[in-house]
Amino acid sequence: MIKMNLPRADYYQGILQLRDVNDEIVSFVRNQIKKRSDVAVTKTIKLSDGFDLYITSQKFIRMLGKKLKDSFGGELKISSRLHTKSRTGKDLYRVNVLFRLSKYKKGDIIPVRGDRVRLIRIGKRIFARNMKTGKKVTIRSIDLPR
Repeated sequence: MIKMNLPRADYYQGILQLRDVNDEIVSFVRNQIKKRSDVAVTKTIKLSDGFDLYITSQKFIRMLGKKLKDSFGGELKISSRLHTKSRTGKDLYRVNVLFRLSKYKKGDIIPVRGDRVRLIRIGKRIFARNMKTGKKVTIRSIDLPR
């Protein structure tokens, strides 16, 4: 039998913040965590619009955030903040990875500034094709219908 050193209950290297997610995404995250024996979730906080998962590996959190964005689209923000200094004086950081599922997906036809457009790509920038003129347009996220 292999003994694993389980982390302290309050130990974490970062927070995966899931917002406006569906059951498919929650299941995807659970399966990714189960695959890794070197990663643990030490705390889960349920919020009105999602979850905060306190996880023991920064590298895993960053990788999982990128997998979520690649698989489901949506918004990904990665930030880090200084947590403490090690005994040797090295700065130690904690990372926050925010994933917010977009309510729109590639191929949706929506009204924007009086025109109907088909979404081509949703990322940091949103690209669409005007249905009347056929021209490619860039859309600001604040112009998307709520």
